[in-house]
Amino acid sequence: MSEPTAPHGSARTERTRLRRLPDQGSHRTADLHAVLDAGFICHLGLEVDGGPMVVPTNYARDGDHLYLHGSVASRSLRTAGRPVPVCVTVTLVDGVVLARSVFNHSVNYRCAMVYGTPEVLSGDEEKLVGLRCISEHVAPGQWAYARAPSTKELAATTVLRLSLGEASVKVSEGPPDDGDGPDGELEVWAGHVPLVTVRLDPVADPALRAGIALPRHLAAGRLAPGSVVRSELGPA
Repeated sequence: MSEPTAPHGSARTERTRLRRLPDQGSHRTADLHAVLDAGFICHLGLEVDGGPMVVPTNYARDGDHLYLHGSVASRSLRTAGRPVPVCVTVTLVDGVVLARSVFNHSVNYRCAMVYGTPEVLSGDEEKLVGLRCISEHVAPGQWAYARAPSTKELAATTVLRLSLGEASVKVSEGPPDDGDGPDGELEVWAGHVPLVTVRLDPVADPALRAGIALPRHLAAGRLAPGSVVRSELGPA
């Protein structure tokens, strides 16, 4: 993944400058969107009470913005509601790279880092747009199927909107790269082990009333970006 020749992507800043292994990085908008759209859990990093804090949360992309949400009781999200810079990281693990030497072991991954100062959404309509985006990203069809958030629930929820204007992407893939050196002569197996997130069959709530069937959008629809259905893996 080389740097783009045309200026169609995120701004290059000191924070997004690709220093180590720049050939694995990109500022292209398409590459950034591809990584973000393939996941649904991010890590929100910011300073809280004079020290660093990193918390996991759901997210979704809508155009050139990310939506994130959480309880208003969350210290991190309360802090981010003020003009405080944050870093949002999305990492997708695609495999373990096993080299001939321990030093050259690695991980295949796709990673996006987004920097900026998020906007805290105060109006109910704006919050609903963000929450619907997150819901439809994780479980398409669920927003229309389940009960909508109440006014009280919206008041207890913080929704952040973060621009994708300052971001970078890195992707590492393929086998180890020590086959051409002296270690290539070692009698040591080398390669990589692909990893995927597998979606299993839905498990009903024990308190579910009899006669309520699993809706089609959960039984057969796309669920949890980046995951695959077990039946798609073939025989073990």
